[in-house]
Amino acid sequence: MALVVCLFAPPLQAQNWPQFRGPNGAGVGEAKDLPVEFSPTKNVVWKTPLPAGHSSPVLTKEHIFVTAYDASKLYVIALNRADGKILWQREVPKPRKQALHKSNSPASPSVVTDGRNVYAFFTDFGLIAFTTNGEEKWRLPLGPFNNPFGMGASPILADDTLLLNCDSESDSFFIAVDKLTGKLKWRVERPEATRGFATPILFKPAKAPLQVLVAGSLKLTAYDVASGKEVWWVRGLTWQLKPTPVLGKDRLYVLGWAGGADPGEQEVIPPFAEALKKFDANQDGKIARAEMTDQRIARAWADYDLDRDGALGERDWRAYQERKTVVNGALAFKLDPQADLRGDLTGNLLWRYEKALPNAPSPLLYQDVFYLMKEGGILSALDPATGKLLKQGRLTGALGDYYASPVAADGKLFALSEEGKLTVVKAGSAWEILAVNDLGEPCHATPAFADDKLYVRTHATLFCFANSKHTASSNAAPNK
Repeated sequence: MALVVCLFAPPLQAQNWPQFRGPNGAGVGEAKDLPVEFSPTKNVVWKTPLPAGHSSPVLTKEHIFVTAYDASKLYVIALNRADGKILWQREVPKPRKQALHKSNSPASPSVVTDGRNVYAFFTDFGLIAFTTNGEEKWRLPLGPFNNPFGMGASPILADDTLLLNCDSESDSFFIAVDKLTGKLKWRVERPEATRGFATPILFKPAKAPLQVLVAGSLKLTAYDVASGKEVWWVRGLTWQLKPTPVLGKDRLYVLGWAGGADPGEQEVIPPFAEALKKFDANQDGKIARAEMTDQRIARAWADYDLDRDGALGERDWRAYQERKTVVNGALAFKLDPQADLRGDLTGNLLWRYEKALPNAPSPLLYQDVFYLMKEGGILSALDPATGKLLKQGRLTGALGDYYASPVAADGKLFALSEEGKLTVVKAGSAWEILAVNDLGEPCHATPAFADDKLYVRTHATLFCFANSKHTASSNAAPNK
């Protein structure tokens, strides 16, 4: 993986986990001697009760950062990485309470850190920055957002630039912010994007400046980090993107699943002009709800009236057409870092896989195997060069839903289910279950690791696990 980091992302300090899914969102770490068996009372270095939150732990050499919430407040919290003690907890303004999907929370996006400062994003506020000592540096209110599921993408850093994607049913945008001042560097409107949750990743071609890749509705776009200009793109994605893309040596992998876009569910929807002739009784150039005689559309009106103006305009109808034509899939594109990449690169598609696709968990590329972790405990291993299925099976004992993304290190995969079952899997094309560990609490956060320790956040607790030789006690007392 050292080659991948060199080609596709700026160098990052080893044994840190500075953002969602670690270095460049790949979900791959360098930790060694990680535990296989653990529980709230076994192989515990420490455990600390926390307020609720779905954001994943982010690590520096000395700190762990998470976000959290309660009935009326939002928080950024810093813990001591060595003993799990809370160092500081800062309240963040909460000027509104936006609608959320039942699987989301007001504190779902993970923070990002450069080791000196920590940057957080909240659906109900926007961006805020603190030093690692808890001193507020700046704040940038954003929103409200027209996303009925709430926001999910986490901010990332590219040198001195903080990057954040905010895709919604309407008024989607992507911004670059000066990380030291909070001042806006540039903003790109994304009118084609609707509901989206994927965290961006970085890509550094050999012959071009640093780029940021944003997976959204129907396409993934590469933007120049310095200017925000669109450089290249690939199409063929589904209409709602949750997983974070991953990069290989010379490939890009993008996964997307959305309801109504499985193979065989496609329909041919007539153009907007024909729809107006059929439904626009008062001939005002749009279709009001009272004019809609197709009951399938009328019953799901909120899914199609994207800007919530009570009528279907041309953009609403075009999005409806696209939803009914796209197909869910895991896609692999050739992405030569030595080439001059520009324009539409959809023709670089190498393969497409359309079965047993996850809803929310991001894919994982580890030791030349490509993994998909689907609800129901279905783990698929594919050949990353061809898309050929190598092995598919269920994680016996952990068959629930999955929102956390799988991560890997030390020759092992770690897959965490919503019900709190963390399965450790021996990595490989013929993967094997090593252990299923019950944490006893629901989980949405993706695990993190560094050195010889595994960090797992449940809905109520942050755990640090390690093999017994690295723990002071196998029955660590909880921090207060």
